[in-house]
Amino acid sequence: MMIKTFVLLFATLFSLYGAELEWAQGYAEAMEKAKLQKKNVLLLITTPTCRWCKKLESTTLKDEEVVARLSRDYIVVHVTRDVDDYPAELETNGVPTTYFLDETGRAIIKRVTGYWNAEDYLSFMDDVDYKLGRKTY
Repeated sequence: MMIKTFVLLFATLFSLYGAELEWAQGYAEAMEKAKLQKKNVLLLITTPTCRWCKKLESTTLKDEEVVARLSRDYIVVHVTRDVDDYPAELETNGVPTTYFLDETGRAIIKRVTGYWNAEDYLSFMDDVDYKLGRKTY
């Protein structure tokens, strides 16, 4: 019995530690899922050669609290600037750029450009919640 309990506990902890974001396969799919699931969309725009994009993806977007919150409240989609299809009005002069969109594709807060750590990313999500009336300061 003790071994079964230990194995179950280990499996649970391992699955929480290894949690990863489930990225939609493109903007159109993300918007479709957002409408069905009544969630917001996090749109991340990057380029293959951007070192700050890679840092954001390997640190901030791997943070346990960021992953948990994004997984709970958002459909996440990652697109490559000048390659993938997404609305032209969601432009960016620099990368990485993050948009927090509602289920209709409207930006909830101003776009976020550049690398930001986990604490800052969580703060942006707080700003979205505040703007939508789900959180008060």
